[in-house]
Amino acid sequence: MYYSRLKMLGVLGVCLIGLVLCVPNFFKNPTSALPWHQVHLGLDLKGGSYLLLQLDTDTLKHDRLQSLEGQIRQSLIAKQLGFIGIKRNDAEGTVSFLPRGESERDAAKKVLASIPQAVPDEFTVGEEDKRLTLSLKAEAVKQRAREAVTRSIEIVRRRIDSTGAIDPGIAREGDDRIVLELPGISDPERIKELLGTTARMTFHLMAPNPTIQVPGSTMLPTPDGRGKLAVMDQIEVDGANLSDAAATMSDGKWAVHIKFDNKGADDFARITTANVGKPFAIVLDGKIITDPVINSPITGGTGEITGNFTARTASDLALLLRAGALPAPLSVIEQRTIGPSLGEASIHAGMISLAAGFVLVVIFMLLFYGRFGLYADWALLANLVLMLAILSLFEATLTLPGMAGILLTLGMAVDANILINERIREEVARGRAPLQALQVGFERATSTIIDSNATAFLAHVMLFVFGTGAVRNFALTITIGIVTTLFTTLVLSRLLIIRWYAHTRPKELPV
Repeated sequence: MYYSRLKMLGVLGVCLIGLVLCVPNFFKNPTSALPWHQVHLGLDLKGGSYLLLQLDTDTLKHDRLQSLEGQIRQSLIAKQLGFIGIKRNDAEGTVSFLPRGESERDAAKKVLASIPQAVPDEFTVGEEDKRLTLSLKAEAVKQRAREAVTRSIEIVRRRIDSTGAIDPGIAREGDDRIVLELPGISDPERIKELLGTTARMTFHLMAPNPTIQVPGSTMLPTPDGRGKLAVMDQIEVDGANLSDAAATMSDGKWAVHIKFDNKGADDFARITTANVGKPFAIVLDGKIITDPVINSPITGGTGEITGNFTARTASDLALLLRAGALPAPLSVIEQRTIGPSLGEASIHAGMISLAAGFVLVVIFMLLFYGRFGLYADWALLANLVLMLAILSLFEATLTLPGMAGILLTLGMAVDANILINERIREEVARGRAPLQALQVGFERATSTIIDSNATAFLAHVMLFVFGTGAVRNFALTITIGIVTTLFTTLVLSRLLIIRWYAHTRPKELPV
């Protein structure tokens, strides 16, 4: 029951720091030089846009089968094995071909079995009507979709952050969906454009005669109205090996300057050295954006993409390339826009409920516990300040469930103070002296308070780890509130009572 001067200063210092951290929430940042941390308002308070995105798993499957087809062609040719009628069936998830002769069937089977698998146990090799068949497994396709969603979330986050959106909410929903919440953005069209672009850039050689399709090539559209040109399916350089991209001016026109990593630079140098004088197609999302002729080897690991770019389209393309390509297209299957007026109404309703709850608790404590209830109210106010301070320090997002969590935390904090006051009452009733009653009351209530708050803390940590969206915000505020409750109840309120006792030395406690 003794507080040293250093301990008292430490407790008061924590409360003062909390108060200082709360200040930025009520003023605008006077200068960018100051570390101005504020609580951000969520979608239900600030208004904004809600988008539900779905990954196109059919495209993911198609791309994988196309890649396997190319690997099978190359592997068979490398082993000098012939094949007839190689074809891909996206619906069934198969690639099949007829060996040139029965004598080569076993060797061709070994080639198929040696194809690298993207995930364990990805496909099976079999025979159907004398054709050798490579079949993707359904579970492997689902696993690739789950992995693709995980990669897509990070890419979406990088793209959204580049637009300047403040504290967007991005979370997985199911195996193939992503929930995107954009507080403060009432017109999400540009966001939809950025997310609707896969931004997968690949570099291919053109067919010998670009106007005629040959086996192993695909007719792709050009942006300048020349129709379609035949592009070889084999990817010579993958845009995944881009390390940087930036919009720039070239000969008075907008262009995109690109830079490759070491692997990309080596691949780019190899292909341009071996194909001087041949046309080279740069393909973005299944469309040719430019098809320059390779005039000389490009060995510096850099290049420039030209076309009919404007300042915005060049900047957007550079942004997309820097953020990385989505493994498959994302489509918007649900969209909602919440107006700022609804957000203001939510804030108003939330503040009224918070204020009403706080006032009622304060009155209750004063009526039932007198002076000790007053100290509990001071601790309760400090608890609220410290919660807001921690949320501000980490620039957390506050939603309506989060505000409900704050109100619930205040109730839990009062429970702790009630336990202490009731224990002190019991000790007074047993005839203990005032100081002994205070000491025993605090000691016996402390273990109960710690036990109850520890179990609540673990439950809400699990809720935060496994929950999503509003549930996580609710769990976050209560988790922070439990920590601040233990401090204000077991340290601050005790300090206030002990300092009162030290100054007055009452013969009876006002309980």
